[in-house]
Amino acid sequence: MSNFVTKRREPFRFMVWLGIASSVMLFTILLAAYVVRRTGPGWADVKLPNVFLVSTVAIILSSLTLHNANLAFKHERFGSYRSNMATTLVLGTLFILLQGWGWRQLIRAGVGLEGNPAGGFIYIISGVHLLHILIGLIFIVIALAEAMRRRPYIDSFVYSVNPPNRLKLKLITLYWHFVDILWIGLFVFLLIHHGVDLRLSL
Repeated sequence: MSNFVTKRREPFRFMVWLGIASSVMLFTILLAAYVVRRTGPGWADVKLPNVFLVSTVAIILSSLTLHNANLAFKHERFGSYRSNMATTLVLGTLFILLQGWGWRQLIRAGVGLEGNPAGGFIYIISGVHLLHILIGLIFIVIALAEAMRRRPYIDSFVYSVNPPNRLKLKLITLYWHFVDILWIGLFVFLLIHHGVDLRLSL
């Protein structure tokens, strides 16, 4: 019976890894197109908005709080688990808001989707990544809502020892760490080619 239940859960793990592999391929194509187009006519490097630095710090901190949530869940510290999950949600939401603020900085600096293709690539790359963050936040909200409905210790304990629930948290964590590392890689790539405009105001 346990093998049957395990096999039923495996498709969810496979789907997450398939999604990660598809995302890696997608961003590889985008970055390859960026490198090719950069050598073409009409390209002028655009400084990254300085708020992207702050958003990067926020997403890194969110991975740390999600890691703490996992430790708390494993050691049955359910109050700490709920607070760390809530903090992860806040930091993930903050990342989205800061990215939107970064786009606002670009628009105020006269950088749009049309004209200079460098600006377009910044919008597209950061925008597609933002969609990945939104997907992750949806699952974090679901996990947090389930935790809030089980505030009594016994309810939380029963929930925590259920293998599908443990797997769910592991997969959410795997995906969230992936989008965190993905953004760091994308940000460093863009930073090397563009730099940051520290003169832009928040």
